[in-house]
Amino acid sequence: MTGKIRSLDDLRKLKEKSGDLTSARSEENKVKIIIGMGTCGIAAGAREIMSAVLRELETRNLHNVAVETTGCIGMCQNEPLLDVIRPGEPRITYCLLKPQDVSRIVSEHVVNGRIVQDKLFGRAE
Repeated sequence: MTGKIRSLDDLRKLKEKSGDLTSARSEENKVKIIIGMGTCGIAAGAREIMSAVLRELETRNLHNVAVETTGCIGMCQNEPLLDVIRPGEPRITYCLLKPQDVSRIVSEHVVNGRIVQDKLFGRAE
């Protein structure tokens, strides 16, 4: 499947195509990526962020990453939101994302443990 996600069915097909990348694996040694998929997040582009995450993980052949979704957490003005939780490290929230930000977040933070400062929620300006 290529192109934009236009329906819940499209999202389901993408999930099926991606195999176990989106399974809710909760093993402690896995990195977690959590994407805000409440209506506010979806309206801001969370579906495109989810697609970009799944593509990036597939491209990099990363199977030690669990991708999960969550509903609205009350930070609608900062959507789309994406959290990264690396084992033994604090949960880091990225905000105001564009699909092109995903590759850098996966490369820098998920793979190498370096926080992407300019997309960090709550960073000092």
